[in-house]
Amino acid sequence: MSKFSTLTLAISISLVFVSTATYAVGVTQSVEDALNFYHYGNKGAVKVDLNYRYENVNQDDVTQNSTLSPPPRNPDTANGNTVRLRFGLLSPVFYGFQGYAEYEGNLAIQEDYNSTRNFNTKHSTIADPDKSELNQFWLSYNGIPDTLVKGGRQRIKFDDDRYIGNVGWRQMETTYDSVLLTHTSQQLFGLVINAGYIGNVQTFTSTQENINAPILNVNYKVGDFGNAIGYSYWLDYVEKENYEKSSATYGLRFTNWLKPGDSYKITDKLGVMYTAEWAYQQDYGHGKTGYHANRYNFMGGLTAFNVTLQGAVEQLDGYGLNKTFDTPLGTNHAFQGWADLFLVTPANGIRDVFGTAHVMLNRGNVILTGVYHDFSDDTGKKHYGDEWDFQALWKIDKHYSVLAKYAYYNADKFNTDTQKIWVQGNISF
Repeated sequence: MSKFSTLTLAISISLVFVSTATYAVGVTQSVEDALNFYHYGNKGAVKVDLNYRYENVNQDDVTQNSTLSPPPRNPDTANGNTVRLRFGLLSPVFYGFQGYAEYEGNLAIQEDYNSTRNFNTKHSTIADPDKSELNQFWLSYNGIPDTLVKGGRQRIKFDDDRYIGNVGWRQMETTYDSVLLTHTSQQLFGLVINAGYIGNVQTFTSTQENINAPILNVNYKVGDFGNAIGYSYWLDYVEKENYEKSSATYGLRFTNWLKPGDSYKITDKLGVMYTAEWAYQQDYGHGKTGYHANRYNFMGGLTAFNVTLQGAVEQLDGYGLNKTFDTPLGTNHAFQGWADLFLVTPANGIRDVFGTAHVMLNRGNVILTGVYHDFSDDTGKKHYGDEWDFQALWKIDKHYSVLAKYAYYNADKFNTDTQKIWVQGNISF
């Protein structure tokens, strides 16, 4: 199938999503009523999430920074047309107990790409394998005052998902076989304590990774000024091929921003946003290489008349092979460029200096985003490359959305020139 034909198919399918969703807005309440059910006044629900995506990846000049002889061949352009379905059943609360089970399956309509599971290595990578799995299966209990205990396979998302997240951008998400206790203090207003243990990771490529990982995240809301957060994550991977992913991380974060529109209001029309964060990481558990590294994350910005402008720098230190600050359980697509060339920290670390602009239209239902990144090593002396990212998101209703997205990485001293294009439609209840 030609690139033009593939893109035409993607746009056509997305338009079907738009027209279907636009029509469905008028019947949304009927659909909600059909999917919700009650037992003695407690609500249960059938959960459905259908996501179509077209992704195109084009990479050039793979040989330009290669030291291999002979140099590697340039990968073929990747084209993926995929449809992911999540289908779940949430029970009503019964004597404080509630359960949830969810199936997840991704169908590759067009699989001209390397999914990391299909051995199609001549193409560039699109990490959306044609797989199905039990995505979530948990039981919770809220009978302890101000406390929720949840055990089983579950989605976990802390703060901005930098350290513990579900990798929600990919078609199949990361979930955790874990026990998590969440306590929201009524005596100390705004204090939320998350403490838990992860015993297995089901990754977004539908693989399993065994781990012993106590996790702790303490979040305190400081009035309207923001949230003060302290966290510790002890990740001990117990399979030999993953030993070097083990680490212990300790950090502090203060921020008043999570999504476009968040800010501390100076006037009705003007607000400021900020983040200051530092973390320390060292070897732990089965990790064979001794090291310690720091992460710094600072952001400042303004919001006015539905426009948000931000400037930021994030630095992850690196001191050689297996001596880098890494976030193996994070939603790393959201950081250091959407082209996904820095999902693993380079041996010399990385400094990402970037600016972001958000424009909100149609009462916030349309969000336009542009980001520019400048990448170097953690000293700023070796320039890796730069990247432009653009996104347009249209929320037709709380249940329907359409998205177009673009990333272009211009390589200097790291990796290769990479262009990515996405077209996506989503229906979720």
